[in-house]
Amino acid sequence: MTNTPLSTDVLVIGWGLAGLVAASEALDAGRRVVLIDQEPRTNLGGQAWWSFGGLFFIDSPEQRRLGIRDSIELATQDWFGSAGFDRPEDEWPRRWAEAYLQFAAGEKRAWLRERGVGFFPVVGWAERGGYGAIGPGNSVPRFHITWGTGPGVVAPFAARVEQGEREGRLTVLPRHRVTALLTADGAVSGARGDILASNGEERGIPSSREIVGDFEIRAGATIVASGGIGGNHDLVRAAWPERLGTPPAHMLTGVPAYVDGSMQRVSAEAGARLINGDRMWHYVEGITNWDPVWPSHGIRILPGPSSLWLDATGSRLPVPLYPGFDTLGTLAHLRTTGHDHSWFVTSRQIIEKEFALSGSEQNPDLTGKDVGLLLKSRLAKGPTGPVQSFLDEGADFIVENDLESLLEQMQAHPGGEHLDVENVRREVQARDREIENEFTKDAQIGMLRSMRSYRGDKLIRTAAPHRLQDPSAGPMVAVKLHVLTRKSLGGIQTDLDGRALDGQGSAIPGLFAAGEASGFGGGGVHGYRALEGTFLGGCLFSGRQAGRAAAR
Repeated sequence: MTNTPLSTDVLVIGWGLAGLVAASEALDAGRRVVLIDQEPRTNLGGQAWWSFGGLFFIDSPEQRRLGIRDSIELATQDWFGSAGFDRPEDEWPRRWAEAYLQFAAGEKRAWLRERGVGFFPVVGWAERGGYGAIGPGNSVPRFHITWGTGPGVVAPFAARVEQGEREGRLTVLPRHRVTALLTADGAVSGARGDILASNGEERGIPSSREIVGDFEIRAGATIVASGGIGGNHDLVRAAWPERLGTPPAHMLTGVPAYVDGSMQRVSAEAGARLINGDRMWHYVEGITNWDPVWPSHGIRILPGPSSLWLDATGSRLPVPLYPGFDTLGTLAHLRTTGHDHSWFVTSRQIIEKEFALSGSEQNPDLTGKDVGLLLKSRLAKGPTGPVQSFLDEGADFIVENDLESLLEQMQAHPGGEHLDVENVRREVQARDREIENEFTKDAQIGMLRSMRSYRGDKLIRTAAPHRLQDPSAGPMVAVKLHVLTRKSLGGIQTDLDGRALDGQGSAIPGLFAAGEASGFGGGGVHGYRALEGTFLGGCLFSGRQAGRAAAR
């Protein structure tokens, strides 16, 4: 079946957050918009819907209320110290970083507040670094949790799209998979592809790839907002850089299967330049979802700083690779061990205070904007409900009353045969001796005590220092951790208007890119490392830039 070709002012490919923002901006500029995606409409909002909703702000009211002194100068120091831009093709990513920092310090918060987006009052401290003032990491807490998590960020832009539908100025076409961009005389004039069979899959469930027809859409401007490659392990391994060692044979997947990178090839065939494909952001605190939605579904633990982190052999990770300090540095180190997993050894008391889980579905209190449930789950004694479910049902959790029983079960667990049990025992006992004294040579303990001087951490994110073997803090818990795929940090190179650039650095008429497809701006606004809370923000900013420019 071949449908009659459609025409529109702006065609947006991909209805994740960047695509929704771009479509909203084009609508606000008075343009007609067609929004397409290869998935069923139940997936409107894309990967952002599943997120924790963290956003990066600079010198926000939330920060100031907690006594955090932030500035554009300090944030720029942190961003560029983390990014490590070192390639000629980083010219546009650098410009995007500078522009995004101004956005995060300026109108970003007010722009979202105007759309009804609110924020949890306690600011989180992610990616703490630990290497020095000009090294990677956040010098101060900047991770603002959206009230409503990922769905709360998506909601106002999804509502704007739905309003555009009611007005007859926007058309949403689910199950439309782009296989080629239409080109003529060096310009892009739309897209063509396959119409996939309709089905009723719930959000995140892999959908059929049965082809039932084809389509062609002509457009004055086309915006690629199709996401990254995190759901396609073959592409992740193919892009894996030597500096991160060998790619894992076993990985969990932190994004739905439709995050498949399919538009990268299509965009390149139309002349777009892809850069920084070897830069990627994967987590090392992944746990197997006991109630999976998509294949190999993993959840990330958002850890506080107290758990003892050991590699697969039982050796403690080196300074400053503590929980929550340096995601990419920890990944690079663990890839040198020859194993695909590592371990947290911790206590129930630490888990109660310090374990949060990424994802909207793992945080029903914040996602549902339920103050009563939040007070009951976050401030009361005991883990949150979702964390308790993993303690009860999770394949990667081992709970025992004493160290010897825990070691026995760790060794019996898949992968536990690599453990040097005597070394694990020695590390736990040594750590417990150190924590009983107000003085210490253990840098992790010193950092833990320092963090508790921040009210936000002391209130909800760090447990009072204690011995792991303290019966009153027990039982003891071991958690097997896996590599969890997540973000592509490279992508289609764009200028500050989101215009896709060709191999000579010239803008391709009619073609724009936004979100993860463009490395969150410019082909890699983060460089090598992210500061967290910057992925959704990158989708917002790049989607806004591309939508406004395409409308012009």
